[in-house]
Amino acid sequence: AVTDHNSGGNLRAVAQAAGERELLFLPGIEVCTAEEVHILTYFPTVDAAEAMGAWCKAQLLGQRNKPQFFGAQRLMNSRDEVLGEEEALLIGALAADLGQVCSQARSLGGVPVPAHVFRSYGLMTVLGFFPPDAGFKAAEAKPGEKLPEGMLALHSSDAHSLGAIAEREHALPLTERTRGALMAFLTDPKG
Repeated sequence: AVTDHNSGGNLRAVAQAAGERELLFLPGIEVCTAEEVHILTYFPTVDAAEAMGAWCKAQLLGQRNKPQFFGAQRLMNSRDEVLGEEEALLIGALAADLGQVCSQARSLGGVPVPAHVFRSYGLMTVLGFFPPDAGFKAAEAKPGEKLPEGMLALHSSDAHSLGAIAEREHALPLTERTRGALMAFLTDPKG
């Protein structure tokens, strides 16, 4: 999966590059809620993820990026060439709260998953609990971090550079190597 903060602007290019290399690609967005909780939102299609990105953009608080402070927010093509830059500041919180973000993702066929739950901007760090009505089936956590009973732990994610991507240590028991099977598993890990 690739999940930029509050944006789906690079997903189509990543999908094209992944397709050319026969890689299974899961489009998504890492959304920062009004509570400043990071939620990974995974989608069955790039179109659905881009729709979520457009919704996120409308929920941004109108701040412009200052590349000299926050870094460039580049829009790339599938050949890693810069096409432009996103001018809106993408690292901040949206006006939408946790419930609204999850509801919007699900309305587009997506699966919301709390990101790095015990670190900065994680659900447990910010709220201190998993809201029982949120309906989360999975969460991103380090091995050994305790999640609620029956919740799927996703490991080795949240890499911000290629060098931070871990070697394959964990695998998901998918029935087939397709985006549909992966989305079905994330929706109902107990199948």
